Amino acid sequence: MHLWEYISVVLYAIYLLLAIYASGVIIYQKSDPVKSLSWIIVILLLPYIGLILYLLFGQNYRKRKLFNRKGVRDERVRRILANKQLRQIKTDSAFLPEEIRKFSKIINLNLKSSRSILGINSSLSLFFSGKEALDAMYDSIEQANQHIHLQSYIIEADEIGLKFKDLLIKKAKEGVEVRVIYDDVGCWSLPDEFKTQMIINGIELLSFSPVKFITPTSKVNYRNHRKILVVDGLTGFLGGVNIADRYYNGGNFYEWRDTHLKVSGESVAALQSSFLLDRYFIINQQFKRRKKYYPIPVKEDFDIDIKGERIHTQIITSGPDSDWAGIMQCYFAAIASAKKEIFIVTPYFTPNESILNAMKTASMGGVDVSLMLSEKSDTSIAHWCTMSYAAELLEAGVKVYLFKKGFNHSKVISIDGEFCIIGSANMDNRSLEHNFEITAIIYNGEYAKRVEDQFKKDITECWSLASSKWARRSIANQMKESFARLLSPLI
Repeated sequence: MHLWEYISVVLYAIYLLLAIYASGVIIYQKSDPVKSLSWIIVILLLPYIGLILYLLFGQNYRKRKLFNRKGVRDERVRRILANKQLRQIKTDSAFLPEEIRKFSKIINLNLKSSRSILGINSSLSLFFSGKEALDAMYDSIEQANQHIHLQSYIIEADEIGLKFKDLLIKKAKEGVEVRVIYDDVGCWSLPDEFKTQMIINGIELLSFSPVKFITPTSKVNYRNHRKILVVDGLTGFLGGVNIADRYYNGGNFYEWRDTHLKVSGESVAALQSSFLLDRYFIINQQFKRRKKYYPIPVKEDFDIDIKGERIHTQIITSGPDSDWAGIMQCYFAAIASAKKEIFIVTPYFTPNESILNAMKTASMGGVDVSLMLSEKSDTSIAHWCTMSYAAELLEAGVKVYLFKKGFNHSKVISIDGEFCIIGSANMDNRSLEHNFEITAIIYNGEYAKRVEDQFKKDITECWSLASSKWARRSIANQMKESFARLLSPLI
C-alpha cells in the first residue's frame, strides 16, 4: 500500500470515529428528532464536510450559555421588574386594565420566558416601507441631544449607509454620545475605511461576535439580527429595516417592502436595555442605570400620567443568551390563541414543527389563516425551502399569497384584529432558535387593524396559490424543494 493510500485510510477511520461520536452527542442532547436525524444524515453522507457543517451550524449553545447574562445589572433589573409584574397579575385582579385582561396568558408567558416588561406607550408609529422608516430614523438622529444608540445587522457603504455615517459623525462632533453595534457576518463586506472614519470622529463602533473563517467556530451560527435605534432614551425604533440602499429604493427588486416601528414611552427602556446588554457582551462593560439612559421610569402600576394614548406593549428578546426561545414561544401562543383570523408576513418560512402544526391546527379548526411570502427571494435555497411547505399548508386550508411586486421583508403577525407582533425575527429556524432577535407585541386593536389593512392592500400585488394548480408544478421545482427542505436545519 502506498503512503498516500495509508494516510487516506487512517484519515477516513478517524473521520468515522468522529462522525459516530458526533452522532452520539446529537442523540444524547435529545433535541428535535427531525433536526437530529437531518444532522446525522448530513454527517454520515457528506464525509468531512458534514462534520465541519455541524461544528459551524449544528450545535445548540442556548443551555451552554455561549453568551451569559449572569451578573449584568440591566438583566437583574429586568428580572426584578418582571417578577413583580407577575406577582401583581396573580394577586391583583385590577392590575391589568380591562381592555388587555384577555391577553393575560400571553403576557404571563412573555414575562416568564424573556422577562418582557409590560409597558405603556404614549404613541407608536408604523412604517410599511423601508423608505419611510429610514427617513424617520434619520430625522430622530438629527434631533438627538444626548445619545444615539444604533444597532443593525447590515450596514452597507452605499448611498444610505454613507448618509447615516455622515449624520452620526456630525452628531458626535456636536458632543452627542454615539454608539453603533453591527453584526460581523452581516457587515462582512463593510470597508475598513468606512469604519475608521466613524471611530476617529468619536463614534464607539462595535462588531458583534467577530468570526474568523480560518478555523471552524460556533459563533458563525449565532448572529445578532436585531435592528434597534434609541435616541436620548425617549424614542426607539425596531423592526426589519437595515441600513442599506435596497431597503430604501428596492435595490435589484422593483420594491423592497418592510415593516418598522417607532416607540415613545416606557417600552423604549426595553430597547435601551437590549442594546446595552449586547454592548456588554462585546466589551464586558456595564453602564450604571442612570436617568440619562433611562429617562422614562417604569412605573410600579398603571396609574400613570401619559398624555395621549395608552398603548400596552411588550418588547421580547431571544437568543443564545436566554433560557427559552421566547419569540418562538410568543409566536406559538399567539397563533394558538386565535379565534377568527391570523395574518402572517415573513420573507423566509422554515418553521419548526410546533409553529407549523399550530398554523395547520388553527386553520383546520376554523380560523382563517393567511400567509404572505415573496414570489422571488434574495436567497435561492431559502426560497425553495420556504416553498416546500406550501402544499401541506394549502391542504390544511391556509391561504398562501406570493408577493410579486418585489421582495416583502416584513416580519409581522396580526391576530383577530386585536393584537399584532412586529420585529426582526423571521419565521425560520435561524431566527427562532439561534439568532439574537427582538420584536414587539402590541395589545391594541387599532394597530392590529393597520397591519391587517396593509396585508389586504398587499394582496392586490400577490399571486394566490391554489392547491390544484400547485400540485401540477414541475417535477424540477418539486425536486428543488425536497433537497432544500433537507437543508432546513442549516438555514
